[in-house]
Amino acid sequence: MANDLGEFLRSRRARVRPSEAGLPTYGERRRVAGLRREEVALLAGVSVPYYVRLEQGRAGNVSAEVLNAIARVLGLDDTERAHLHDLARLMSGKVSGKAVKAPVDRVRPTVRRVLDAMSDIPAFVMGRRTDMLACNRLASLLFWNRPTPPDGPLNCARLVFLEEQTRSLFRDWEHKARETVAFLRLDAGRHPNDRALAALVGELSVKSADFRGLWAEHEVQERSAGRNILDHPLVGELVLDYESLRPGEQGDQVLVTYLAEPGSRTEEALRFLASWHAVEIVRDV
Repeated sequence: MANDLGEFLRSRRARVRPSEAGLPTYGERRRVAGLRREEVALLAGVSVPYYVRLEQGRAGNVSAEVLNAIARVLGLDDTERAHLHDLARLMSGKVSGKAVKAPVDRVRPTVRRVLDAMSDIPAFVMGRRTDMLACNRLASLLFWNRPTPPDGPLNCARLVFLEEQTRSLFRDWEHKARETVAFLRLDAGRHPNDRALAALVGELSVKSADFRGLWAEHEVQERSAGRNILDHPLVGELVLDYESLRPGEQGDQVLVTYLAEPGSRTEEALRFLASWHAVEIVRDV
C-alpha cells in the first residue's frame, strides 16, 4: 500500500469542482479533473511545495489543524476525515510499518446467544477484514439456502467478488460491491500492517477486475445502515433493511441484522424459508 495518502488525496480533489470550492473558472479549459494541487494548498492555507510533498508522502509530521483544513477544502465527511488522519499517521512514522499478524477475532458466547435468539431475523457478526465470524440459522438460509453455513473461514469480500451465487443474490450487486470495498478500505487505514488484510487485498486484486477498479477509487465507508434487495432462489424477492451494531467493547466487530418490514411479503417469505427447511429436516430424520 505504497502511498495511500497521496492516492487518497488525489482521488478526493478530483471529485471537487472549482465552483464548489468557491473558485472562479472564467470558462477556462482545465487539464485536470477537480481541483489542482495549487488550489487545494491555497484554500487550506499551506504552501504549494508543502502540499505537493504531502501528496508524495514526504511531508513528515502533519498537524491535525492542517489535515482538518485540507479535509474541509475537499469536503470530506467524518469517516473520510478519520481515514485521512489514519493515513497521515502511517506516513509520519507514528505507526510502525512492520507487518504484523492480527489476533484471532472471537465472538463472545453471549453474542452467539443473541444471534441464536434472533430466530426470525437474519443476523451475523462481521469482524476485521470483513470476516464473517458467526451467523444464525436464518442468515445461513438467506445466503446459502441451507441451515448451516459452509465449512471453513468465511469472508464477506470474497463472497461478494468471487462467488457467483452471492453476485446473483444481490439485485444491486454493484452497490453491494462498492459498500464492501469501502468498508475494507477503512479497515486497511486503521490497520495498515495487517498481513492477512494485505493478502486478502492481493488475492481479490488478482482474481477480480471489479475489485481492482473499485479499490483504486479509494472510497471509505462505515458499515452502518441501508437497504438491500435480494433475489433468493427459493422465496424470490426480499426487501431487507440492515442495521449494524457494535456489541459491547468489541471495537472491530459489528452485529449485522437484516430486517423485514412488519406485515410485508418479505416477512412472510422469511417465515416460510425457515419453516420449509424445518420440514425438510424432519423428513430427513
